Order: sequence, then C-alpha cells, then structure tokens
Amino acid sequence: MTGKYQIWDPFFEYVLALGLARVTECGAFAASRMRGRGDEKKADQFAVDAMRRELNRLPIRGRVVIGEGERDEAPMLYIGEEVGSGDGPQVDIALDPLEGTTICAKNLPNSLSVIAVSKAGGMLHAPDVYMEKIAIGPGYPADLVDLDAEPCANILALSQAKSVSPDRITACILDRPRHAELIESVRSSGAAIRLITDGDVAAVIHAATPAETGIDVYMGIGGAPEGILAGAALRCIGGQMQGRLILDTVERRDRAFQMGIRSPEHKYSLEDMVRHDVMFVATGVTDGSLLNGVRFLDNRIITETMIMSSSSGLLRRVCSEHRDLDEPESG
Repeated sequence: MTGKYQIWDPFFEYVLALGLARVTECGAFAASRMRGRGDEKKADQFAVDAMRRELNRLPIRGRVVIGEGERDEAPMLYIGEEVGSGDGPQVDIALDPLEGTTICAKNLPNSLSVIAVSKAGGMLHAPDVYMEKIAIGPGYPADLVDLDAEPCANILALSQAKSVSPDRITACILDRPRHAELIESVRSSGAAIRLITDGDVAAVIHAATPAETGIDVYMGIGGAPEGILAGAALRCIGGQMQGRLILDTVERRDRAFQMGIRSPEHKYSLEDMVRHDVMFVATGVTDGSLLNGVRFLDNRIITETMIMSSSSGLLRRVCSEHRDLDEPESG
C-alpha cells in the first residue's frame, strides 16, 4: 500500500479501523487469561506480546510515541519503537496494552486494551510520567474549566454553564492520597465525587457523556500516557481537556527535553496533546461501564470494542466472535 493511500483515505481508514480493532482485541484476550490471578506483570506482558504481534501485521510504518517505558525497558512496547509491516503511511501510535493492570489482576471493572493512531507528528511526544488533568464533555464555552483555577471554582463554572446548582455536579477522581486536598476542595463546593481505583481513560471518556454516566468532570493526577490516550478519544467525540506534565526531578525533565519538551510547566490544551485527526480504539478486558470484558464460551471468544475516528465522526461499538486467537505463551 506504499504511496497508494493517505492515512485518512476512506478506504484505508476502514482497513485501519479493523486492523486496530484486531490489535486491541488480541491484547484484551491475552490479558484476560490473567484476570483475577493477582499477577499484574504477567497480565501486562501477555497484552504487550499480543499487541506487538498484531501491530507488526498492519500495513503501516508506525512509531510508538506514547508507550510503557523507554527502550531499555523492553519487552514493553517502548517509546520510539517502530512497528508495522513497513508499508503504508507513517503514523504515530499511543497505546496502553493493559490500561488498569491492577484492575485486571483483581478482576475489577473498566480494564481496557487501548490504542490511538494519528499521522506522524499528530500527538504529543511525552515521557511515561504523571500528568495533572481536567476534562469535560462537549457543548461548553471554550476554556470553561482550567487547571490553574481552584477545583471549587471549576465546579461552580461548570454548574453555571449547565444551569444547575453545584450539588448536581459529580466529579470523577482517582482514589489516591495525593488527591486529599483536591477532594476536600471539590466537596466544599457541594459537588459529589465518584472515586475510582484505576482506569482514568474510561473516566475521561465518561466525562464526555454525563447524561449517560453521571460524571460531569474528571480531575486529578494520573499517567501521562493515559492522558494522551484519553485526549485522543475526546478529539473524536468532543470535549475539553487540559494537562500538565509533572516533571519534578532532573531525570524526568531531561527525558522530556530529549523528546522536544522545552517548557516543563506548559499547560497543554486538547489541541496541543492531539494536534491532528486521530483514530481511537479500545477493547474491554474486564466488564465495565464503558465496555464488556472478554467472554469465553466453549471454543469461542467474545469481545466488545469501541472504534472512534475524528475525521469521519465514526463511533462504532463492535461485538466480535473469535475462533482463531492465539493462546499466550506461558512462563
């Protein structure tokens, strides 16, 4: 396909969507073999191996810009790794083979296998560090909420935009000791909080559809890779998001500088994080509020996958039946 198709050519987009679905489905299937077994590393490794294998079958020249670590941390899908068959368009790839490793190990809701793809240069190249985030859905005035505002002020601004009182607003926050002050500020406004143990990609997506999920805003500190992946989803379905990398050590600032980040304190908008059209695909590993998890039925495997594209406005849920997925290697 070299030279024939651009990444958002309608036919190639269709082909790519199916290929990416296969990638996340295989990652989810492999990880699901370790659901509830308490071994986070093995579950993640199964997902990595399956995803890498399927990525290398796609007709792309891909580079991982958001991954699980650096080159010396292989066999993770590391930042800078080249994947794909070597044919087709050059693309940037953000991925998390197993979003919610702890969730999978404990068989709790909303563990996913996730990938996003844009043309080269389309997504922020960021190290695997923490990121401060805030996200809301579409339909609001620009810059309605802001990372630099007090959390209670963001709740008030959002409630006024929705023409409701603050006690009708629900914020989703990761349940972490570092969020004690954030939680106190949000509760002081009268808003409710939905605490989650992990899985902030799903949480940000939920904030884009409050009528269905009951979540109006996502706030707090989580992983930067998950932030970019969630931003890719919002770029497809609409919403606002801001993020700031937490580069609180010399080593982290040096890694960011090597990736082209010259302003460690920069506040990124959604458009900064995902600059061009993007495709986002996720498959459920465990059952959750976003997607159903993998189901094993005799000689069949059932998966549920969400496919989004910002260029076409596609949002498709696919329930697939598999009979030929490879077993992960043991050991």
